[in-house]
Amino acid sequence: MTAAVTPRGRKPTRITPARWGIYAFLLITALFFLLPLYVMIVTSLKPMAEIRLGNIVALPDVWTVEAWAKAWSSACTGLNCNGISVGFFNSVKILIPSVFVSILVGSLTGYALSFWRARGTNILFTAMMIVAFIPYQIFLYPLVRVFSFLGLGQSLLTIIIVHTIFGLPTMTLLFRNYFSALPPELYKAARVDGAGFYQIYGRIMMPMAVPMIVVAVILQVTGIWNDFILGLVFAGRENLPMTVQLNNIVNSTQGERAYNVDMAATMLTALLPLVVYFASGRWFVRGIAAGAVKG
Repeated sequence: MTAAVTPRGRKPTRITPARWGIYAFLLITALFFLLPLYVMIVTSLKPMAEIRLGNIVALPDVWTVEAWAKAWSSACTGLNCNGISVGFFNSVKILIPSVFVSILVGSLTGYALSFWRARGTNILFTAMMIVAFIPYQIFLYPLVRVFSFLGLGQSLLTIIIVHTIFGLPTMTLLFRNYFSALPPELYKAARVDGAGFYQIYGRIMMPMAVPMIVVAVILQVTGIWNDFILGLVFAGRENLPMTVQLNNIVNSTQGERAYNVDMAATMLTALLPLVVYFASGRWFVRGIAAGAVKG
């Protein structure tokens, strides 16, 4: 057995200019993203008397969560003053079926396409990737006309269908790339044992694709939860998501603008995607490394 080669000489103790540049870049980038977050949190915990003093980076002299309580339960979102909690539950009703259906259909389609080795498949998958990045605003009017013709209009079902449709190209490519990277002996052994198409998919492929499922969940949760324009156009007045309600809170103020309530409502809106990402960040990296970017 060959002995391991160990580095010789003293460990360098001097930080080079390039290393200083990297540290400076990372520090500036961190401040760029963390400073607005810090200002939002601090402002949401201040009473309006302190906010009027204009020192946005100072810590509160009097810590209070009154703005958070008002943003959740009694802030005005237009004519109604029920807080942003109504939008939260609307977003949950939209989110859960949209994420489940898009991942189910996308994984099943990707699993089927992973067997397709015909000529021209790369062109098809390149086209799917291009379609996934086309701004969906250009599809709004045609979709409005289609759903109006079908009699669906603005409803919970409509917004779920829309989010599922727009999520399918990305979900299909993710799972197709992942399943294509798996050894084909897995499929052959399962077929020899008598497993069919759906049995292999449900009992072998999906349990192995847990990291990719986490990647798909994070992408869909953040995309659907943060959506504004699709919810505004397709959800209907009774199903407006949290982002639309947040916009209504910010723009429905009469008299003095309650910046602490606006900041608290913004933090409440962003809370669920942040929790999902930080809770599953390790799995996200594993899923990306396991095949999300393979062709």
